[in-house]
Amino acid sequence: MTPRAMLSRLAAMDREELRFRTTRAARQSADRVRFAVARPAWRRGDLFRLLDPDSGPAVREAREAARHGDFHEAHHLLAGHFANRVPRWPLAAVSRATLSSAIRERYPAAAGEARDRADRIVEGRFGLLGFDELLLGNPPDWHCDVVHERRAPRGFWASVPFLCPDTGDHKIVWEVNRHQHFTVLGAAWWLTGRSRYRDTFIDHLENWLDANPPHDGINWASMLELAFRALSWTYAIELFSANASLDARPWLVDLLIALDRQLGHIERNLSTYFSPNTHLSGEALGLYAVSLALPELRRSGARLRHGRDVLLREARAQVRDDGGHAELSSHYHRYSTDFYLLALLAARRTGDEAAPALERAVRAQAAYLRTIADHRGCLAHVGDDDGGQLFRFGDAPSADASVTLSALAAALDDPALAVTPAVPEVSWILGEPPREAADTTPPASWPSRLLESTGYFVSRSQRGHLIFDAGPHGFLNGGHAHADALSVVLSAGGRPLFVDPGTATYATDASVRDRFRSPAMHNTVTVDGRGFAEPRGPFHWARSTDARMLVARTGADGDFAVGLHGGYGFPHARAVMALPSAGWFIVDFLSPDHAVTIDAWWHLHPAWSATLVDGGFALTHASGAAAALATTATTRSVEPAPYSPEYGRIDPALALRTTVRAAEPIVIAAFVPIDAAPGACPSLSIAAGGRRDRDRWTSCTVIAASETSDIQLIVARPCDLRALPDPLDWPQPCIQELRASCVE
Repeated sequence: MTPRAMLSRLAAMDREELRFRTTRAARQSADRVRFAVARPAWRRGDLFRLLDPDSGPAVREAREAARHGDFHEAHHLLAGHFANRVPRWPLAAVSRATLSSAIRERYPAAAGEARDRADRIVEGRFGLLGFDELLLGNPPDWHCDVVHERRAPRGFWASVPFLCPDTGDHKIVWEVNRHQHFTVLGAAWWLTGRSRYRDTFIDHLENWLDANPPHDGINWASMLELAFRALSWTYAIELFSANASLDARPWLVDLLIALDRQLGHIERNLSTYFSPNTHLSGEALGLYAVSLALPELRRSGARLRHGRDVLLREARAQVRDDGGHAELSSHYHRYSTDFYLLALLAARRTGDEAAPALERAVRAQAAYLRTIADHRGCLAHVGDDDGGQLFRFGDAPSADASVTLSALAAALDDPALAVTPAVPEVSWILGEPPREAADTTPPASWPSRLLESTGYFVSRSQRGHLIFDAGPHGFLNGGHAHADALSVVLSAGGRPLFVDPGTATYATDASVRDRFRSPAMHNTVTVDGRGFAEPRGPFHWARSTDARMLVARTGADGDFAVGLHGGYGFPHARAVMALPSAGWFIVDFLSPDHAVTIDAWWHLHPAWSATLVDGGFALTHASGAAAALATTATTRSVEPAPYSPEYGRIDPALALRTTVRAAEPIVIAAFVPIDAAPGACPSLSIAAGGRRDRDRWTSCTVIAASETSDIQLIVARPCDLRALPDPLDWPQPCIQELRASCVE
């Protein structure tokens, strides 16, 4: 940050933020000095002061055993306590026999699949982010980015430059340090009884503690990562407490001491003004849910109150009125939904007072998630997708939200939320099998919807799923936003067609990061080869543009919406119309006042190939299915383009590009038919002229002609888009009406 920008930022802070930042900086300075003078270390004797003696006789006895240095006895007492206590976590140790038996009975293949996943971990092979088989070792090197062959430096946590490319990709390092593979090992142990999975967990835990002393290194630098790890360790207590009499090491003693230390670190360093989004809500979830689960720790009461207050406050701040997450990323919305789902399950399990408020937040986000996910539960890469997930009992990719939707359907008793039959992962999330009906009921239809607060229009039908973005550019600094104003993503015939190419990376390659966020990498329009937004660093923007939804309507005869932005210095309006029996129109209106080159981009999923034909592009799917893109632009090309299906992975794909030159208002139309003949494309034209209504409105007719029918789309708009006030405060929609008719 430049000195000028820093002064501007300081001037914008209120007194409370200045106090918070000053106090935090002073505390970190003091901690840095203490770290340099005497490096902190784990001490098993700390267990005595950390445990609450009122938590039960076994805890009191364990506390006394620790006071006398008998840590193995303390471990055995605590293991017996946790293995038999009243459930306080969605997945409870006392349910081991009944839950594992129910999963084996309902899902005969579950044990074998869990065994295969766990065996890969035992062999040191991990599937992380976009990497299917990373050889990390058993146990892994907890500080190494094996993809880029770089190691993060050791030292005081606040001094670790985790965004520096020389450190490696912090996402790769942090992903394995979340310890979410502990739940994979635990599920395999419960289902198969093979002790090697439990032994591997203990080995990894103890090795991690040796390699990560308090406050030392990259794995202490992000409070969200500590929260994820705390949640994984809480699952581990429930999964592995049984059979403690066989343990040679008092791992429960070590785990509780380290867990308490990490929760304290989160509590002191919440991302209140630094990343006040899913980082903050995830950290609050760690404080709240783990403290609900572990009243055995003295500080749990204060921490759960703190975490609960932040979670409820952030539910109001981060969840918009339409249920969408404020970061305007489909991936981070799914993250937030999972956060609040786990908080709700923990609150219900313990009878916490926050349960009703948490349920309201979950219901709103669940309906939104069901809307933006397609009929299979797959999410388009709208905004950033860092590849992470909260629940890790299977190996579904991060873009697959079907498991979350099934869990939501069961938790909220709303079968319409589910898109697929429940799988074993749902039972692990809930801590019990969902009702049998959830396995057999076909998915309910879900309506098209305008998501007004977040600015997305979603058109759904049996033949397709379209998302149109005409909303604001991100949240606060727009850290996870892309320059995707007026872009569309489209699945046709159950196959992703026009895609958002994804994220690829955060910090290891600035040019790749900026390219994947640029307008030219989204299905929208660029002018003179430039974008309407400009990044500054991996999580900030030097310039951005907000779009606005001007009109939207859904109905059985079709859905349409219109959005507008002025990021090029003149208005660009885009109309989309979905006709259930015909296809999808995308019509652009631009009003330049000087000669410009206008490019429209259409990024294809890698499964599609494209050929230039008369009228546009003929498209062929790897399955043999045909599609087409008709366009009124006469200059067309098929170009190579990258696609990142998951963070860290880049695959080759194609982009369709159409180009026109204009020095005055112009209309450019595109059409994707529902049914296309192989190798063919409908012709698309705009009728000459148009009618005017008292010099205020003009209309034109877009005609898509095929061998079987002609489709006429009549579009009305203001004669001069530049006359629209900015910011928009106009009682009539920009595009007054869209009408379509099919002429046989």
